[in-house]
Amino acid sequence: MKLLTLNCHAWQEENQIEKIKHLAQVIKEKQYDVIALQEVMQLIDTTTSEKVKQDNYAVVLLSELMKLGVNDYKFVWDLAHIGFDIYEEGLAILTRCEINNAKSFLVTKSDDIKNFRTRRVIGLEIMHENQPVTVYSCHLGWYHDEEEPFQGQVDELVAQLNPNHLNIVMGDFNNDANIRDEGYDYLLSKGLIDTYKVADINDEGMTVEGKIDGWSNNKKDLRIDLVLTNQPVRVKSSHVIFNGKNKQVVSDHFGVEVELELTH
Repeated sequence: MKLLTLNCHAWQEENQIEKIKHLAQVIKEKQYDVIALQEVMQLIDTTTSEKVKQDNYAVVLLSELMKLGVNDYKFVWDLAHIGFDIYEEGLAILTRCEINNAKSFLVTKSDDIKNFRTRRVIGLEIMHENQPVTVYSCHLGWYHDEEEPFQGQVDELVAQLNPNHLNIVMGDFNNDANIRDEGYDYLLSKGLIDTYKVADINDEGMTVEGKIDGWSNNKKDLRIDLVLTNQPVRVKSSHVIFNGKNKQVVSDHFGVEVELELTH
């Protein structure tokens, strides 16, 4: 099972369309089974009766995939909050697998979309080789945020996991895996397994270099984009992608691609 997670920093990038085209080309090449995206935006002012608008980053990405002859991805998107004043910012999951069920839930006390601290998680129960798996796309808050504590968001997330089968939790967790006794360790304390740590093959793992939105004082490389599971599973590989070394940069975050071997 091939996975990709990427905070795509939608419509904030220079040469945005070229970067979407590159992302689509790599998706065609790699044939990921599931792609979790964060910061998936569409303009507030776009006039339509549809929830998902034509300028939604995921819609544009899907259009580029179709131009390349890739027609087998379906996607879900939901709104989390208003981003950069003019966008409806949300999360998306693209998959080539059969979808059994979709859900979206708050992990914050706030449900006000005008509050950037409002956080939502989306999930899909899919069938992969006749096996049910639930996959999630997350964009959580910061550890030291007193208004919306990270631990509370993780507690809400974990409470939603289906203990009866494999759950794969992907996304931007806004907590550096290299800092002890904070958010990353709290995730592990809830029984989640970091696929990077157990992979047969991995790399340096860093997904952010320097200052980016939300990390304006950052002075070091960070590993904040993660792929976690609720059950042990063989992880064949975990690699950072779209970092300028493994494919071109497409966002202020690098992506993470993971290959699992699921046993029946």
